[in-house]
Order: sequence, then C-alpha cells, then structure tokens
Amino acid sequence: MTLVYPKESMIVHPAHLSPEYRSTVKRSPKKPLIIVKHTMSELTGPVYGNEAVNAGDEDLTKQHKGEPIGERIIVHGRVLDEDMRPVPNTLVELWQANACGRYIHVVDQHPAPLDPNFTGAGRATTDKDGYYRFVTIKPGAYPWGNHPNAWRPAHIHFSLFGHSFLSRLVTQMYFPGDPLFPYDPIFNAVKDANARARMICSFDLEHTIPDWALCYKFDFVLRGRNATPMEH
Repeated sequence: MTLVYPKESMIVHPAHLSPEYRSTVKRSPKKPLIIVKHTMSELTGPVYGNEAVNAGDEDLTKQHKGEPIGERIIVHGRVLDEDMRPVPNTLVELWQANACGRYIHVVDQHPAPLDPNFTGAGRATTDKDGYYRFVTIKPGAYPWGNHPNAWRPAHIHFSLFGHSFLSRLVTQMYFPGDPLFPYDPIFNAVKDANARARMICSFDLEHTIPDWALCYKFDFVLRGRNATPMEH
C-alpha cells in the first residue's frame, strides 16, 4: 500500500539552498546527488547501549558543582510516528546556548559570559510511551553575523537517533511569542507557516513545578502530514 500525504507534508523540511541563510549558498549541493550503496556498518551502527546514557544526563542543571545561572525550565514531550503512535527507546540529544546566548565552543566569540556550571548538552531515551524529559536553562538570543543586526531567536537543538547513524534527525525548538521570528532566515527556511508552528513548543502549566521551574511541551512527529520540520 502506498501512503499519499497532502502537499503540505512535501514542503515541511527546509530546502538545502535557502539564500537568505547565507551559509547554505556555500554548502548546498550544486550537482545531482549520487546514491551510494549502504554497507552493514551504515545500516546497523553506530549503536549505543543502555550504559551509554547515564542517569542525570537529562538534567543540565546538575552536571557541575554549582547551579547554572538563568531561568530553570522543563522541556518534555513524546516522539511519535505519522499515526501518532509512540516511538520507544529513541535516543534524544540536545545542545543549546546558555542563558546569555553563548555556546561553549571555540568558534563562538560572542561577547557574552560563559557559565562554568552549564555545558549546554544533554541526552535521554524515550520510554515505552515515547516520552522524554529534560531539565535545563532557557537559552538566550545571540548575534550570528548572517546579515546586518542578525539575531537568532532563543532555541534548543535536538537530535533523534533511530537504529543507526543514517536515521539521525535534527531539528530546532523555539519558544512561543519570540519577536525575532520574522527576522530569522533559519526559522523561515521552512516555508509553510503551519509547519513552522510545529517547531514552537507550548507552555505547559499542568507540568510546571510551583516555585521551581516552568514547563514547555514539544512533541516530535517523525513523518506524515504533521511531521516536525527537520534539517537535512
């Protein structure tokens, strides 16, 4: 049986070449892609064992001796297939800037302070219901030099692994009501407005912990009419 999805699902993911996003001009393919036959190493590995994801990897606020500076938040949700069925045992990784909008990376020379108690990376695996949960710090916006006065909206990068490295999917999660949305060519590289909205998390008062942390919900849909936009 062949599944036919509506037109929207065909334009969910950003194009390789998005001229407003300057670096894609250099890195997008300029010649027809060549299909390379996959070997067993690509189809079956690398894999990870249960011991590779340790207890506490999902809490970015407890990875150092002190507590990081910034607004503590909870980010949780589910990994789902196109029929909204849970996808268990999925490795979910995240990386992000700190509360001041700076990454711990040699290339990031944004004149904002680094936080010695915040590395900005975590990982978790989904349970039998496809559920994941992270505790982290809300990231700050930062300048990125794509065009004059260019600033990235606050966002968190996510990576999801399937059965092998070839099944890795990468996306970004944004926060509601960010005033930088209209000016960000990465966010707007997803041309469909409904699909862009699926990259924005929702505030979750029910799971907010009083006097401790606000909560945001973000579900990943791997494909189909409600697919989460993914970076190719």
